[in-house]
Amino acid sequence: MSEAIETPKAGWRMKVAIFALCTAIFTVLWFAVAALGTKWGWWPWQVGLGQMTIEVGPRIALAAVVVSLVAQVIALIKAPRKQAFILALGATLIAAFTMFRLAGLGAQASALPPLHDIQTDWSNPIQYSETLMEARAAQGETNPVLDAPTVPDYAEARWPGTAGRLVSEIQEEAEAKEAGKGTVYPTLESLYFDGTPAEVAAIAERVMDRKGWEIVSPVPENADADSPIQVEATATSGWFGFKDDVAIRLRPENGVTRVDIRSTSRVGLSDLGANSTRVYGLMIELEDRADGRRTPGT
Repeated sequence: MSEAIETPKAGWRMKVAIFALCTAIFTVLWFAVAALGTKWGWWPWQVGLGQMTIEVGPRIALAAVVVSLVAQVIALIKAPRKQAFILALGATLIAAFTMFRLAGLGAQASALPPLHDIQTDWSNPIQYSETLMEARAAQGETNPVLDAPTVPDYAEARWPGTAGRLVSEIQEEAEAKEAGKGTVYPTLESLYFDGTPAEVAAIAERVMDRKGWEIVSPVPENADADSPIQVEATATSGWFGFKDDVAIRLRPENGVTRVDIRSTSRVGLSDLGANSTRVYGLMIELEDRADGRRTPGT
């Protein structure tokens, strides 16, 4: 009669590996809770983004990496090694990915200029409606909507040489820098259409509605064919629930319809290029759907 062979167990070393895996998973959950808690109104964005994500988050991620690496070393001390090492390795991969992701976002934020207000025509800035401005004020916006905004002084510590400069100038420089790459800050400019402002505005409203944005100022009913129109919407980000306001201004000009777009974040100094990407995306869709062009002539 054969005797059962009992498989040796890793014992306390397995417990260390499990603890490391739990720590790595906790790190991921920490960032998810920080973002979703902000979105759902559990705490202000300064807590969710500023404290939980930017200040405390990297420390938690680093601790998870260290714990998981220690768990790997402990798992290799003696046999059996396989199960404990695999768990510790998984923990390391999760923690390291989180850490690298944070580092990448930090590098991106430092590399991009401190812009959160983008538009196609700074020579004649778009003015948001009273309805939209009241919504911004009710949420406690920290970014005022100005005709000629400048970068605040506190940006100098992270973005040297930008404090006090006009946002329009920095946007122009960013577009010139990125022009050859086709990324982040593409060139934004006015669009021209043969259709009336009302016709083009109806298409613009459908585009924004299809993107899931909240329409704040729709196309007026029975609008005169050649009257100026402004369509407005609010876009909300997926994780933190940050709100950016978008306005499309349509005006008759020398027999064609001129369209300009503005997108402004309600909070935060840098949008990581989100508003520029949004405006450019609208430009491309309107050009395609309404047969637009970048110059007044045909």
